[in-house]
Amino acid sequence: MALITSSRSEFAAALPNGGKLVGLDVGTKTIGIAICDAGWHFAGPSETIRRVKFTQDVDSLRRIIEHEHARGLVIGLPLNMDGSDSPRTQSVRTFARNLAPLELPILLWDERWSTQAVERAMIEADVSRAKRAEKVDALAAAHILQGAIDALANLGNGS
Repeated sequence: MALITSSRSEFAAALPNGGKLVGLDVGTKTIGIAICDAGWHFAGPSETIRRVKFTQDVDSLRRIIEHEHARGLVIGLPLNMDGSDSPRTQSVRTFARNLAPLELPILLWDERWSTQAVERAMIEADVSRAKRAEKVDALAAAHILQGAIDALANLGNGS
């Protein structure tokens, strides 16, 4: 059974030698995808896949994971503002459990502010509404993944 956790230390322990990570912003219609380097320094947006059927979604993810030689997944967890679960949270937890056949450790990462932060940054950069819609999911995945790898890096600093 693959590890699915919200604990940074459990996730880091499952990957003692680091390795590339794939970040996911799982929506009802799309999945934003980001990749970070093997040393967990920088995360960048990769692509957005349109959701079809779960088996096809997993096949798309598997191709990306294999191409990138990824060692783990970071999945954004859409909690309510008070930190409690929402119906979307349960859906993402189920999605994560259904990724067990990929046999990768999974870190569920609080994503409450990711999409808003990315949207705000794109508006400030004067990105058109159409371009924002096209890029927001992959950029949100990168924001989620960068937050996770920053926190993972701080584990080694005693933070």
